[in-house]
Amino acid sequence: MSETLPAAKSLFKSVRVALAVSGVVALIAGLVLLIWPVKSAVIVTAIFATYLIVAGLIYIGLAIFHNAKGGWSRVGHIVLGLVYIAAGVIAYLNLGAAAATLAFVVVIFIGISWIVDGVVSLSLLGSDGSRVWTLLYALLSIIAGIIVLFSPIIAGLAFWLLLGISLVALGIVQIVRAITLGRDAKTFTAAQESAAA
Repeated sequence: MSETLPAAKSLFKSVRVALAVSGVVALIAGLVLLIWPVKSAVIVTAIFATYLIVAGLIYIGLAIFHNAKGGWSRVGHIVLGLVYIAAGVIAYLNLGAAAATLAFVVVIFIGISWIVDGVVSLSLLGSDGSRVWTLLYALLSIIAGIIVLFSPIIAGLAFWLLLGISLVALGIVQIVRAITLGRDAKTFTAAQESAAA
């Protein structure tokens, strides 16, 4: 029993720190998104451009240094790597335009995926037990997808705003969880110590 109590205290502390850190990071990220939406979009685009360049270098490295790959596989990896690097460099050349383009592509993808999700739900209508809910979901999904496709700028701003608000709310909740977990840890250790005595 005496060995498990320090381990439990350590576990509570580790989880509490992880919750607090993730909460603070989410809170700060959400506030940054809400206070500086354009700058934060540019930063996200820069991170994505960096990822593209690094991924391109990795693909080229795999093509050059991996012995098990055949000729076409090596060529394919080199071409893919060069495309990734080119995309990353182009994004870095004008981060503002790249951020707007990336946001536009993501919003269009979301709109199309909602429409496809609605159509797929309609195709399941005959085999689903809850036809009314499936029909409602399908219609809402299709309508929402069409609205997003016809007003991508407003939808992009709404998504960004929702993301910022969600991160702030989730960050606050995580911080509160970390605080309450500290109280739970004290209660748990007190109960364990009294049971051992």
